[in-house]
Amino acid sequence: MLERLNEVNEVKVYSVFDSVFSTYGRVIKGYDFTEIINYMEKNTGFPEVGNVYFPSITEMEICDIYDEVKNTLYGGMPIQIGYCNGMNTTYNGFEYHKGSEINIAVTDFMLVLGHTWEIRDNQFFIGEEKVFYVPKGTAIEMYQTTLHLSPCRVSDEGFKDIVILPRGTNTPLDYKPDSTDPESELLLQKNKWVIAHKDREPLVRQGAHIGLIGINKELKY
Repeated sequence: MLERLNEVNEVKVYSVFDSVFSTYGRVIKGYDFTEIINYMEKNTGFPEVGNVYFPSITEMEICDIYDEVKNTLYGGMPIQIGYCNGMNTTYNGFEYHKGSEINIAVTDFMLVLGHTWEIRDNQFFIGEEKVFYVPKGTAIEMYQTTLHLSPCRVSDEGFKDIVILPRGTNTPLDYKPDSTDPESELLLQKNKWVIAHKDREPLVRQGAHIGLIGINKELKY
């Protein structure tokens, strides 16, 4: 699959098992995510268009792995387990959180990643990002300094991704205080800072800051 993706795309596609991934995150080993992967396979589908995202799914959070992840990977802090399924193929923008995000690939997919320190004046210029292939069954931790958005599919069927985050992330803000800190312009939801491409209408309509500069590239498969 990785060889195929590099044949059809103009940008290089790396594997998350490549050392290049080390500044963005790490591959997680030693955990059994079978129960929540099985839930995803049996109980969730692919949207006809676009993506669907649910921050917190009760049926996934009562699985045995919940407490193990909470008490180890998050050091006892409250977490949420949800998912993102979709048909996306374009960059669209970036988001980041204060705290790591864990992704578990229920299907193969690609991720477009950057670093928060590559943001300049609330802008990120396309060309500084890197694209990574995540094989089915792989669990990764993305550090809080990693810019990301929804996965990109590598098949006509679409992608399925389990998403674990600090509890409350990606939910509506209670209020957004006035601030002279430039980063506050990027705050869109709780623990969610966003830079959108001008062509990504769903994000723009939500009020996301337009700051992804360049062509909104489409990844092929």
